[in-house]
Amino acid sequence: MIWIIVVGLVAGFVARIIAPGPNNTAGFILTAVLGIAGAFLATFVGQTMGWYRPDQGAGFVGATIGAVVVLFIWHRLVAARAIPDPGAQPRL
Repeated sequence: MIWIIVVGLVAGFVARIIAPGPNNTAGFILTAVLGIAGAFLATFVGQTMGWYRPDQGAGFVGATIGAVVVLFIWHRLVAARAIPDPGAQPRL
């Protein structure tokens, strides 16, 4: 579990570099959370598909791919205005 979180943190920053997107919020916490979510997604999919054992987490490459997928979904939700953009300037 701790390994997935550590790999997810690094994978989140790598995913942010690979796919910055139009609403590039450079916040440390958001990047970390998206990376950790991507690592958990990669672990879940990998275990479901039989690529990883039940006690094994996703590796760095798998977590990075998962983080890019989560980041892509995040960008689509913000673009569709389904969720607010935390980096947007408030309207006055």
